Amino acid sequence: MVNHTQTSSQWSAATPGRSADRAADHTAAPPPPRPVADPERRARAALSRLTEPGDAVIGRCLARTDAATLLAAIRDGTAPAHPDLDPARMAGYRERLVGLDPLADLERVRSRGGRFIIPGDTEWPSQLDDLGDGRPVGLWVLGTGSLRLLALRSVAVVGARACTAYGAHVAGELGAQLAERGWVVVSGAAYGIDAAAHRGALAVGGLTVGVLACGVDMAYPQGHTELIRRIAEQGLLLSELPPGEHPNRFRFVLRNRVIAALTRGTVVVEAALRSGALSTARRARDLNRHTMGVAGPVTSELSAGVHALIRSGAASLVTDAAEVCELIGAMGDDLAPRRAGPVVPRDLLEPAVARVLEAVPASAEGAPIERLARQSQLPPDEVLQRLYELASLGFVERQGAHWRLVRKG
Repeated sequence: MVNHTQTSSQWSAATPGRSADRAADHTAAPPPPRPVADPERRARAALSRLTEPGDAVIGRCLARTDAATLLAAIRDGTAPAHPDLDPARMAGYRERLVGLDPLADLERVRSRGGRFIIPGDTEWPSQLDDLGDGRPVGLWVLGTGSLRLLALRSVAVVGARACTAYGAHVAGELGAQLAERGWVVVSGAAYGIDAAAHRGALAVGGLTVGVLACGVDMAYPQGHTELIRRIAEQGLLLSELPPGEHPNRFRFVLRNRVIAALTRGTVVVEAALRSGALSTARRARDLNRHTMGVAGPVTSELSAGVHALIRSGAASLVTDAAEVCELIGAMGDDLAPRRAGPVVPRDLLEPAVARVLEAVPASAEGAPIERLARQSQLPPDEVLQRLYELASLGFVERQGAHWRLVRKG
């Protein structure tokens, strides 16, 4: 995880006690001044490089002490103060200390217009605290918006990388419709459904957030370099991993928990039975977030995982952004329109008139008033009145003493 091209002297600039070894070297040019970072932010930046995302042991330690004290304990090997830090784990952390330079990481992101936010900052989204011991130690962010404010009205749209044309179309429509309703679309900037959702939001001038499994200064996948640049300009990019870090399979899975916790709900558009997108849905469900799925063709393997979620009751069926917003939006304010078929003239008839019409047989000979009265359970005089009303509307016609339906077309 460590960038081994860095030197151990860089770590000395961020940790007291090592600079004395270089004090005698009067011929070396003084290093350029760096922006001052508070000890807690600097320590958490270092921990983001020392540990993998979601490290519960580090999370439990941070619940009992501040990051600067914890980092000093790791550096000095004072494990007794932190019983979860067993000798083997401590040895692994100390190996990663070599060449560590959190100030350089902070400056690298700052020079790109980004920042490193930590719990306690006004921009920190408090819903991430629901992750408990697995809460991020901090988030590296690129973009100008406030992550906390954008996350308050956000929804995740996720799914298969190797999606179908149907899945890409639905994800793009959802991204655009949600953005037009004022929702922030969150996804992972991967191929397939993620990219379609981001592009849908961007196409209508909406805001979108990309949660990466690599450093925010890295474009992964490389084929999405332009898309990732647009997300940073028109929304936000964020990651738990420090600058320069590359993704791996486990980091994608760990990234999914941040997507689930950050948003009000998660929509799975397409997913096979073993799709990684389902891990985001399961995380959302475990965090008491709304979990939703879009049905697809029953013959498609890429819809099997979504269908299983819906059948088990773990996800609600949604077909468009209006139904998503009804689930995750404000009660009474984000209601989806009622679904109904087209209104036909028969639907507009008063109940008594409709009863008489239902009594008129479809046969060519029709029926007399007495039979229609028995069928409709109305008095004969009222039946006659209603029949003339129906005749004026073109529903029935009189044939001698009988009444019959008008055959149209």
